[in-house]
Amino acid sequence: MRRPLLCLFAVFASLIASNFACADDVQDFAVLVISRERLEVPTPCEIGVYLQDQLSGRLFQEDSVSFNLPPGKVSLRLKTLPGRAYGCEAGVIGEQPNIVLDLKAGDIRKYRIGAGPNGLFLKQENLNY
Repeated sequence: MRRPLLCLFAVFASLIASNFACADDVQDFAVLVISRERLEVPTPCEIGVYLQDQLSGRLFQEDSVSFNLPPGKVSLRLKTLPGRAYGCEAGVIGEQPNIVLDLKAGDIRKYRIGAGPNGLFLKQENLNY
């Protein structure tokens, strides 16, 4: 009775040890978090997040979106999107020029959207995790 129980315990111990070994692998992606605070952008319009010139996310007031991206250079652009709210025409606040971010594996970057006289912009935030 002891021998089968000991063998079963050894099998479970080896499985648990192999799971912990996998947890130490290096991350092969970067995390990009973009948030929109209500007071920073004074418009009810949706804001589109374009990655590599493709619409990748939509942000309403007090909303955020996150992306798992491969390491390397990423082109990012913000633009207001047409909607049902009054005055929400495409690009009503102004289009932002492309921003190129150089992401490294394991990076976690957080940005907040703001609006100024030249249109939308991104402010880098502390993670506070």
